[in-house]
Amino acid sequence: MSYDTLTFIWFVIIGVLLVGYAILDGFDLGVGILHPLIAKNDQEHRLVMNSIGPLWDGNEVWLVTFGGALFAAFPNAYASVFSSFYSAFYLLLTCLIGRAVSLEFRSKVESPRWRRIWDFGFFLSSMTAAALLGIAGGNVMAGMSVGPMYTYEGGLLDQLYWYPILVGALTVSLFALHGAIYLFLKTEGELQQRVRNRITPLFFLFATLYAIVTFVTWMHVPHATENLAQYPLLWIVPALNALAVLNIPRAMYLGKPGYAFFSSSMVIAALASLFSVAVFPYFVRSTISPDFHVTLENARSSHGTLMSMLWIAVIGMPCVASYTITIYWIFRGKVKLDSNSY
Repeated sequence: MSYDTLTFIWFVIIGVLLVGYAILDGFDLGVGILHPLIAKNDQEHRLVMNSIGPLWDGNEVWLVTFGGALFAAFPNAYASVFSSFYSAFYLLLTCLIGRAVSLEFRSKVESPRWRRIWDFGFFLSSMTAAALLGIAGGNVMAGMSVGPMYTYEGGLLDQLYWYPILVGALTVSLFALHGAIYLFLKTEGELQQRVRNRITPLFFLFATLYAIVTFVTWMHVPHATENLAQYPLLWIVPALNALAVLNIPRAMYLGKPGYAFFSSSMVIAALASLFSVAVFPYFVRSTISPDFHVTLENARSSHGTLMSMLWIAVIGMPCVASYTITIYWIFRGKVKLDSNSY
C-alpha cells in the first residue's frame, strides 16, 4: 500500500473517531445543557442524569482514542493542535471532570442546596465543553497564527473572536437539540411532554445559527469551498447535510423520534464531513505564512508506523464499536430509578 494511500486512510479513521465522539458525547452534553430547563423537581433531575448515567464515560472513550490515533499517525499535527489550544484543552478537561464529579457527587448528600450546586456544575461544564469544541473547530477552519516548527504564536484571547464564538454557539445549539431528542426517547409522562415542547424552539435556534454560520463561513473563510469547487461531486456532502437538518422536524411530526435521533446524528456526521472537506489536506492553516501550514504530508508518521497502526486499528476499532453497541443495547428503553441510580 502506498504512503499517500495510508495517509489518507488514517485521515479518514481519525475523522470517524471524531464523528463517533461528537454523536455519542454530543447528546449527553446536550442533556447536561438542558437539564436545568426541563427538570422541575429532584426526581426529574435524577431521571435526566440517569438517562446518560451508564453511557457518558463510554462515550468519552472515542475522544481518548481520537487523541491517541492523532498522536501516533500525525505527531506534528498533534503537537501543533494541542499546543495551540493548550489553555482551551485544560478548560475542556476541567469541564469533562466537572461533569463526572457533578454526576457522582450530587446524590451523596440529601440537601437541596448541595444538589443545586452540582446541578449548576453539570450544566455549566456541559455547555462550556460543547462551546469549546465548536470554538476549536472555528479556529481550525479559519486558520491560526502557526509559525516555524509548527509553533502557535498567538494567545487564548486571539482564539476568542466572533467567528469561532459563533461556531461554538452553533455547536451548543446542535448538541442541545440532539440531547432533547435523546431525552424524548428515554423519558415518559409529563417530563417527556416538556422535553417535546423544547424540541421545536431548539430546532429553529439551530437552523437559524446553521444558516448564519454557513453564510459567514462562505464570506469569512473563502478557502473552505476550494475543494467543493475543484471536486463538484463533493457537493453531495452539504446537500445531505441540509436534508438531514430538514428531516428532524419531519420525523418528529410523523411521531418517529428514533428516526429524528438518527437524523440529528447524521447532521453531526455531515457537518463533521463538511469540516473535513473544507480543511483537507491541512490540519491547521497558518495565517502567518503558507510555509507554516500543517498538512497531512508534513505531519504524518513513517510508512511503517502507519501500516502497523492500521493492523491495530483493524483489530481495535471493532472492539470499541462492539463495546458501545453492547452498552446501548443493555441500557435500552425508558430510564428508571432504583437504589443504584444517581
